[in-house]
Amino acid sequence: MARLTIFHETRYRYDRPVRFGQHRLMLRPRDSHAIRVIEAKLTLSPPGKTRWVYDALGNCVCLFAPDTPGRTLSIISRLVIERFPAPLTPDNPHTALPISYAAEDRLLLAPFMAPATDDDDPRLLAWMTDQIGRPGEPALDRLMRMTAAIHDGFDYRERYTEGVQSPAETLTLGGGACRDLAWLMIETLRRQGYAARFVSGYINGGSRKGGGATHAWVEVFLPDLGWTEFDPTNDLTESADLIRVAVARTPTGAAPVSGTIFGNPGPSDLDVTVTVSPEGTAATA
Repeated sequence: MARLTIFHETRYRYDRPVRFGQHRLMLRPRDSHAIRVIEAKLTLSPPGKTRWVYDALGNCVCLFAPDTPGRTLSIISRLVIERFPAPLTPDNPHTALPISYAAEDRLLLAPFMAPATDDDDPRLLAWMTDQIGRPGEPALDRLMRMTAAIHDGFDYRERYTEGVQSPAETLTLGGGACRDLAWLMIETLRRQGYAARFVSGYINGGSRKGGGATHAWVEVFLPDLGWTEFDPTNDLTESADLIRVAVARTPTGAAPVSGTIFGNPGPSDLDVTVTVSPEGTAATA
């Protein structure tokens, strides 16, 4: 078990005052066998009304409506959590191929099995074909091999613009941010019959790619194993360094901060600072 302090600041600056609509904050993990929230504090400016809900996938969501206009919006989250590792062990079963879900599971997993993009680029089809592997390869082995293939074959590039690249764009560019690499893997797996979903959260470890900001990776549902984590950015499987906050069918559904403003803001800036540190060490930037 590791006890960690997570500091996450999001600050918007506008050239002119604006009015703020409701914002949707996905910054707090849900307590589980893997994560226990010890402390959680949100500091919001301008102040406003907050309401906590669970969304359709069980994510913790804070609905925040600032009371007054302003030229800045500051959202600071400070968490203290305990992370309990649940690594794959040698006696875990290797799910056979082709992947086969029970009928009851398929009803629940259907949204995560249907691709969300319409890419018909021949480069995507060719890359997917290369990932199929040998006949009889266990599903878990294939997934770990694909995770490594993306890690080794694509460049990780920090990207501060909003949105996610399509799988074809990531192939064309030969790299992307963690969310782009995760999305390539998710949409490829869906086309091969797997249930896969997008995960947003944090990563522990200063040498890991994707630190200093929110991180993104993949969960795949496997019979007998359940939702299993794969991080193609760092070539990790079920790592205790991955701290899940939100899951979604598409990257948009797991955005840490989203909302609306009203008025003419003029030029604007966005600064995001994230630190993950063992409890007792500095956790602010």
